[in-house]
Amino acid sequence: MKLKKIIVSISAFFMLESAGINMYAQTGSEIFLFDLQSNKAKLTLSNPKNITNHTGYDNQPSFHSEKSLIYYSSFNDDGRSDIKIFNYKTGETTNLTKTSEREYSPTLTPDKKFISCIIQRDNNAQDLGKYPVDGGQPTVIIDNLIVGYHAWIDDTRLLLFVLGEPQTLRLYDTKAKTDKILAEKIGRSLHAIPDQNAMSFVHKVSDSEWIIKRFDKSTGVITDIATTLSGREDLCWTPDGKIIMSDGSKIYWLDPAQEKKWIEIPMQAHDKIKGITRLAINKKGNQLAVVVAE
Repeated sequence: MKLKKIIVSISAFFMLESAGINMYAQTGSEIFLFDLQSNKAKLTLSNPKNITNHTGYDNQPSFHSEKSLIYYSSFNDDGRSDIKIFNYKTGETTNLTKTSEREYSPTLTPDKKFISCIIQRDNNAQDLGKYPVDGGQPTVIIDNLIVGYHAWIDDTRLLLFVLGEPQTLRLYDTKAKTDKILAEKIGRSLHAIPDQNAMSFVHKVSDSEWIIKRFDKSTGVITDIATTLSGREDLCWTPDGKIIMSDGSKIYWLDPAQEKKWIEIPMQAHDKIKGITRLAINKKGNQLAVVVAE
């Protein structure tokens, strides 16, 4: 291996750590599933269920858009992460992958035929690939960038969180194999905005100012939406355009079309709901997956 490649791999490892994506020393976490009730003026969370109940890392939940399935990343007994599938209608958990690699951030592709994910390899290479939804060998999508997180814009374009100094938001075209830097110093939470031709991301303008921003898919124009909860970057969107975030112990919502004020969501008490980070919501908007500390 050439010296340059070794240096790049070592640098990538430390950048992953600084971005909260240390693939070798992830802290223990669980995924809880809540029933979510929503109307124009109120959201409530009830019936919390631990859907992983497994010692170690269980994280990065993502819903199938049509089926009652949640994909997530989970460490196996060897300390390697596989993609698991939880069926919240039957309560059954199965594996999508059982590999010698490490898979993270499972995401249903727009054609619903694949689960795209980060594939982290033993040599510290980090590709974006995709596995058939029914299982099988992966196809590599991107291997020339250190992709930390991703979100599909359409069948051929992606928004990427790319590791580097600084971390960058990039628009990537899978056909032309081109990418364009859109912003720097961004957060890991990338999402389509419901009923809009737009995506959202968090711009870490400074240590004290983090802003949720809107990227217009057609024009490329970036505009401000709202300020995040202090020091928080994980969020999701309800089908009717509300934003959900957590301060780590409580969960809040904000309607950016109305007064931009964060409102606490009443949540059924549970002694294990602490250290909340990532959030994911199903397409119907009646199920919320919440990652908590183990």
